[in-house]
Amino acid sequence: MATTNDPAIGGPHAAREEGGLVHAFVLDGKGGGESLDWNGIERWQPSDGVLWLNLDYAGADAQAWLGMRSGIDPLVREALLDHDPRPRALAVGDALLLIIRAVNLNQGAEPEDMVSMRCWVEPHRVVTLRHRLVRGAKSVTLDVRRGTGPLRTGELVTDLVERLLEPVVRCVDGLDDEVSAVEDEALGDHAPVLRAKIAGLRRRAIALRRFIAPQREAFAKLAAMTPAWLTDTDRARLREAGDRLTRTIEELDAARDRAAVAHEELASRNGEVSNQRLYVLSLMTAIFLPLGFVTSLLGVNVGGVPAQDVSWAFWVLCGMFAAFVGVQLWLFKKWKWL
Repeated sequence: MATTNDPAIGGPHAAREEGGLVHAFVLDGKGGGESLDWNGIERWQPSDGVLWLNLDYAGADAQAWLGMRSGIDPLVREALLDHDPRPRALAVGDALLLIIRAVNLNQGAEPEDMVSMRCWVEPHRVVTLRHRLVRGAKSVTLDVRRGTGPLRTGELVTDLVERLLEPVVRCVDGLDDEVSAVEDEALGDHAPVLRAKIAGLRRRAIALRRFIAPQREAFAKLAAMTPAWLTDTDRARLREAGDRLTRTIEELDAARDRAAVAHEELASRNGEVSNQRLYVLSLMTAIFLPLGFVTSLLGVNVGGVPAQDVSWAFWVLCGMFAAFVGVQLWLFKKWKWL
């Protein structure tokens, strides 16, 4: 078989990915694998070992191979090349169609802008497709190159599922920690600056759940399938991955609900502060409105204002004002307005 360097990790042949071939390995059953180019893929036979092709479905060579030389059913091929596929697991005879979404760990991207890994699994051939880099698949590639990768088809699928799930769990755990921090801040003195932060956390939680939740059903179906290339150990690992995904979704729901409660608490505290300020202003208005009326009445520029020529009249008026304010404060306290 013709061999070549694997571009998944860069190097002089990394430009070959532009044609759609990210990498191709024939697993040796010992944890390693032989890397193939397109010519080697054409000469591959099932007796040579399990073939794992990882393709960029937007590449011209990959699309040509899928359409003319892959032997994949057109309906399956259409599902694999769907622009926005829904996570699912579907048995087709002894083969499997598996579509999984993973968080986007690429530089400059938001985790909730998720990437998809589309898999077509046959007993001796695994075809995975993606467009943007999926780091979970890349880590399995590194294991194969180091000789510590999967030994057979079922283990390869299980490794991919677990590696794609791990960043999702970490992302949800991080979101949960951020919500906890916001809950503490919402009870502190900096509550007014948290509204945008809480809204962002709620948006992230909703976006993550939209794409992660449908995978629960796909994982459950996958663990229940019984193709010959899935061993009992593989199915047990897949069930554990499904349970872990379920717990992650529950934590995501809890984080979303806690963010909503924190937002309501923040809105309540802001409303309470506003009401207290309006209450103080209302009391001040109630105290000074009568005084303002009297002073405006005495300040009119017409004749007949009493005690204009009495030197001590101003101080008497101030004393009357002070007594009036005292009576008002006493009444407010009696009525429990203060």
